[in-house]
This record gives sequence, C-alpha cells and structure tokens, in this order.
Amino acid sequence: MKYNELQVSANKNKRRVGRGIAAGRGKTAGRGTKGQGARTGKKLLAIFQGGQRQLVQAVPKNRGFKSLRTPAQVVYLDRLADLKGKTADNMTLFEAGLIATPFHSVKVISRGELNKAVNLKVQAASKSVQDAIKKAGGTFEKVPTPLQQPTKKAEENDK
Repeated sequence: MKYNELQVSANKNKRRVGRGIAAGRGKTAGRGTKGQGARTGKKLLAIFQGGQRQLVQAVPKNRGFKSLRTPAQVVYLDRLADLKGKTADNMTLFEAGLIATPFHSVKVISRGELNKAVNLKVQAASKSVQDAIKKAGGTFEKVPTPLQQPTKKAEENDK
C-alpha cells in the first residue's frame, strides 16, 4: 500500500444543505416534503413514535425490591441418612452431590425421617430438623460459611 492510496476521511467537510439546486441539496434540503419532520423547530425525542403510545411508556417499570443476597442451598433431612460418614458439613455434602458449591450457605429442611445419628455442621437448619437430629442421637452445630482460598497462593506455597 502506498501513501497516496490511503482512504483517509479525517478532514471531511460538513455538508451544506439548502444552497440551491446546483448544490444537490437545495429546496427541501433533505427533509422531504411537508410533515412534522420538514418543519422548523423539530425537536422530537428518540422514543417518539408518531403520536401513538410509546413503547417506553407501554413497558412497565421494575418496581419493588430485588435482593442481591444469594439464597441458601437447600438439603433435605432424609438425604442426610445416605451420607457415609457420621459428620455432615459443607464439604461432605458437596462431595455427595447434594449441594452445588461448598462456599455458599446451606440450610437443612425437614422432609422424611432420620434414623441415623449425624453430627451436622452447616450454616442453618430448621427447628424440626434440629429436634429430629437430637432424637436420632446426633448434634447440630451452626458454623460460618467456609471461604474459598485463592488458588495462586496455594500453588506458590507448594513450590
């Protein structure tokens, strides 16, 4: 490519309209004939749709409150009997496939029966679950949500 072959349009002149027939944009100056768009002082918003109700007004606003807090992962009481160990915490529940990630809060909710003693160490459990665990001979301990450790530091410490 040569210097004289470059397609540069940095210094493009503004088109001057309404300067006569010979200029190519005379008479109506690109506004068409008659109508609201042809008149002087035309200041319409981008949402204007020719007098009919605008789409912006037709679509409802998002009202109310939307919580940014992620809800707790739910585990049912009868699924705790399927666990192999005697202790059930976030990691063992994750390894058993009962929760999606061990680094979010977990709540155990009552469903079915529990006939095995389980030591439950999660963030929350309903009152009926706590009673069922005590009745089966287990314990419930409320623990904070485990934090995910950064992977880069772990790799550097291994070296």
